[in-house]
Amino acid sequence: MTLLDLTIDEVLTTTRAVRKRLDLDRPVERTVIEECLELALQAPTGSNQQQWHWIVLDEPEVIGQAADIYREAMAQYSADIAEGREHYERQTVRAEQMSESVAYLRDNMHRLPAMLVPVLADRFGVLRGDQAQTFHHASQWGSIIPSVWSFMLALRSRGMGSAWTTIHLHREQEMADLLGIPYETHIQAGLFPIAYTIGTNFRPALRQPAAKVTTYNHWIPDWE
Repeated sequence: MTLLDLTIDEVLTTTRAVRKRLDLDRPVERTVIEECLELALQAPTGSNQQQWHWIVLDEPEVIGQAADIYREAMAQYSADIAEGREHYERQTVRAEQMSESVAYLRDNMHRLPAMLVPVLADRFGVLRGDQAQTFHHASQWGSIIPSVWSFMLALRSRGMGSAWTTIHLHREQEMADLLGIPYETHIQAGLFPIAYTIGTNFRPALRQPAAKVTTYNHWIPDWE
């Protein structure tokens, strides 16, 4: 597989959440996905437990069913916002543009060539309840988030893209039933589209300078 001519810093600063620029008509080879997963599995994981499982969806029928769950979950979430059960406020033009991008993915998800659902074993058996300690959350999510990000970086280096979506988790059990995931003992970390990108010229995003959000040794009172 040919890699893009990018430095490490360029890969790190231009790996975007890609939705509208996913090439929905170009097939994705399993071998390329497997290459990216091999790299992703080198990421650090808590106590080197590696209690993860990676489900790749590349059959059109399964992708279509997963897309239906995603759309139903988004409709539910939108209804909850409208009725005040969820708080959501658009504060910038960028947020509105992102919503347009999210809507595009929602409407075209069934056309994706592939998807990825990372699954994590719930070692403490408490993440679905209200009793989980910060340690449990940090330990378990910190055991899969680095590997998922590595997967996205690997995609970028190969001219591909993805986006970290979580809206389907409002219907997580339905997705678990579809894919045969043991719902009571395993947590889904998200749903990731996989496709080549239309063009590869992505730019760094607008972010605050590190100096504005960094302090040394102590928190500064009233710091925002």
